[in-house]
Amino acid sequence: MPNSEARVATERASRYLVQLCKHLGHKVTAEWTEERGHVDFGFGTCAMEAGDDALVMRSAGEDDAALERVEHVVGVHLERFAARDELKVTWNRAN
Repeated sequence: MPNSEARVATERASRYLVQLCKHLGHKVTAEWTEERGHVDFGFGTCAMEAGDDALVMRSAGEDDAALERVEHVVGVHLERFAARDELKVTWNRAN
C-alpha cells in the first residue's frame, strides 16, 4: 500500500485537524480528538497528529491513484481552510 507524509508548519494544528475531520466526516468515516484524527475514504486513509508547531499527516492508498486522491482531497481542503495563513501542503512519498 503506497503511503506519504506531509508536515505543515502551523501554530493552529489542532484547529485545522478538527476542522478537516469534521468537514470530511460529512461524507466519509472520520474520528478525531484535539491531538489526533483519522479519515477513511474507503480507497485510502489519512492519519493526522497535531503538534505545537505542525500538523503531521500520513496518507495511504490502495494504489498510487488512490493515494493521489487522498493527498489531493486532504491537501486542497487544508489549504482552503488555512488560506489566511497561506499554508501549503507538500506530500513526501515513502514508497
